[in-house]
Amino acid sequence: MIFLRLLTGVMSALASVLIAGMALAADLSALVNNLTTGGFSDRETAIAALAASGDPRAAPILRALGAGQLYVRTADKVVVIASPDGNQLALVEAVTGKPAGTAPEAALERVRVNNRLRGVIEAAVGSLTLMSPDARVRREAADSLFKRPDPAALGALDAAIAAEKDAGVKTALNEARAAVVLVSDASKEQKLQALEVVRKRGNSDALSVLQAAVNRSSDPEVKAAATAAAGEVRQTLSAWEAAQNVWYGISLGSVLLLAAIGLAITFGTMGVINMAHGEMVMLGAYTTFVVQEIIRTSAPHLFDASLMFALPLAFLVAGGVGILIERGIIRFLYGRPLDTLLATWGLSLVLQQAVRSIFGPNNREVGAPAFMSGAFQVGQITVTYGRLWIVVFSLVVFCALILLLRKTPLGLYMRAVTQNRPMASAMGIRTPRVDALTFGLGSGIAGLAGVALSQIDNVSPNLGQGYIIDSFMVVVFGGVGNLFGTLVGATALGIVNKFLEPYAGAVLGKILVLVFIILFIQRRPRGLFALKGRSVE
Repeated sequence: MIFLRLLTGVMSALASVLIAGMALAADLSALVNNLTTGGFSDRETAIAALAASGDPRAAPILRALGAGQLYVRTADKVVVIASPDGNQLALVEAVTGKPAGTAPEAALERVRVNNRLRGVIEAAVGSLTLMSPDARVRREAADSLFKRPDPAALGALDAAIAAEKDAGVKTALNEARAAVVLVSDASKEQKLQALEVVRKRGNSDALSVLQAAVNRSSDPEVKAAATAAAGEVRQTLSAWEAAQNVWYGISLGSVLLLAAIGLAITFGTMGVINMAHGEMVMLGAYTTFVVQEIIRTSAPHLFDASLMFALPLAFLVAGGVGILIERGIIRFLYGRPLDTLLATWGLSLVLQQAVRSIFGPNNREVGAPAFMSGAFQVGQITVTYGRLWIVVFSLVVFCALILLLRKTPLGLYMRAVTQNRPMASAMGIRTPRVDALTFGLGSGIAGLAGVALSQIDNVSPNLGQGYIIDSFMVVVFGGVGNLFGTLVGATALGIVNKFLEPYAGAVLGKILVLVFIILFIQRRPRGLFALKGRSVE
């Protein structure tokens, strides 16, 4: 008897839960169906109602609506979420989450939204995900509400703040609450406190919130406080913008350093104006492309290590071509700078056409390994991992080259030939051999530059042409043959270029830099750091 009563109680409880679940499903179904009827204003009301339900299933439905993936199946009027599946769309029922097969897009009717509704959806999803177990999702929800504050979310924010344990997320939630207070009917004291919270955030989103508060507020004291806070944020952003430009300049300078450092060796040691230097960079980039194609087809699991394979191969390919150029052409033209300029310029055209014939004229895709993808924030500065690794790589190449020049016999011979070629020859140094190895070394470093440039630029037959003039400017400005001068020159020109671009544009900025270098050379013909030696004297 007791067992029967217990069983009856359990069955009754299960029935209650089932009935409640069916009611919730029915309510959610009605709310979702409301999204598909009426105009944009009716749809906004339906979005608010769905968000107010607090149902965890509402968030993915609203995301699908914002992304243009919410449809009504024409045959039975069921609301579905669609995703591409070959030539058709894979369907999932919006309310139940059950798979609903596939269908062509012609058999579906998209639930359309405009830009204003997308903003409303973003805020609604933010309020729904404030209590997510994932801290990243909660942070994104807080940021969404900060950008698009909704007074209806104030209660949800208070509950989320009270329950939050993560300090960073709690700060974001408090900032979102402050933004919501500024658009609500809160008291003057609350709005003044909220202005201080938003001011401390200090980024472009905070400036937008403060500017909106200035435009919206009718209270003179709140309006004055919002104006003052917006002015402080603008000053902060100006300082961060200058810091961002410095980083961009260092990043550009590292690229110029890689492209110019090999030219500094050949130009400084041999006095050769090598107009084909950019094509050595291009060969390094195409070597990276070939390596990645082989890895994609033969060993895809090694793709993240593709640059490790490409670096030595690019050095060998570009260096080998450089030695062939020196032995086959350059060595017959020493002492005739105009002839070497014309010969290497013609050679650059030959190399470009050869690459076009082999790989085609179109850009080639070179992928980025996982460790070079993405970015991170330092204050208000955005630093991409790709650029950061290129800066590190350029400094490693620079230091390795300094060690080679200072600590190896080849480096000693190169410095001797640079400073006094006749005396070095008289002392038994085989200057033709040094010339060949020097040209090969400079070309090999240009190949390494091509590997780095393949991660940030289009790999095409014209890749090197975009850097050859800048490379010569860096070498001449820093001091011919002086590596430290090349480092300083590349960094200085990179930073100056990036500061000029917002005001003068990229093309006019480069023209102004060129004019500056011409005027500078009039006063210091040997550049910033002139080499010492009897030959150079």
